[in-house]
Amino acid sequence: MKNKLDNYKSIGLVLSGGGVRGMAHVGLLKAMEEFGVEAKSVTGSSVGALVGALYANGNSIDDMLNFFKTTPLFNYQFLTIAKAGFIDTDKYVNLFKTYFPQDNFESLQKELHVVATNIQDGNEVFFNSGELIRPLLASAALPPVFSPVELQGQLYADGGIMNNFPLEPLEKKCDYIIGSNVSIISKLEKKDLKNSFQLTGRVTGLMIYASSKKKIEACDLLLESPSLENIGMLDRKGIEKAFTIGYDNACRTFEKLN
Repeated sequence: MKNKLDNYKSIGLVLSGGGVRGMAHVGLLKAMEEFGVEAKSVTGSSVGALVGALYANGNSIDDMLNFFKTTPLFNYQFLTIAKAGFIDTDKYVNLFKTYFPQDNFESLQKELHVVATNIQDGNEVFFNSGELIRPLLASAALPPVFSPVELQGQLYADGGIMNNFPLEPLEKKCDYIIGSNVSIISKLEKKDLKNSFQLTGRVTGLMIYASSKKKIEACDLLLESPSLENIGMLDRKGIEKAFTIGYDNACRTFEKLN
């Protein structure tokens, strides 16, 4: 199906963090496939890094959904008291090898950049070569649920802590950038801020959005769906719903480009 994006030689894709809401990224990828839109380079944070890696690896949409449906978020065998975190993130390495058996960036079909946070020196770090699985795990290791991942003698955790919308690797490299942001901030009523948990979640969301706002606005095409805010970040029951929301929104967007 021909559309305006056919005129661009180098399309880049930015995938934000956002937990289960990141299944909207997979919905976007399905729509891209159907409308003949292909990204040459991908960058992602947290769940966006995982989706981006599967896309760069050439996995099908069904494979992507299966990955998130079958990879356990919480497994009592992965519980740890020896590390900072309830779940030992390193226990996921063998599960990931089913999808990434060569375990390196160079084996991917597309250029991929993933961001993680060095929690020792407070800097964000991009990974795009060498070992693949452990940087992916680091990018998605949300504290305090998942333990940090040690890479090159340093401890790394969720990329969204420092950079939830990692546009930087694609700047001046791609002539058209598609952004998918699933960390949605919409207006709340006073009744939605009745306790400390709701307030903490709102403040955290606002901080993340504030650090991403200018980069989100810099995209040539942005995909956002306010209805994703009703899906909990760790609510596995929301996988199909988030996927459908992302797919429907992307299809409507691409139809307007024809």
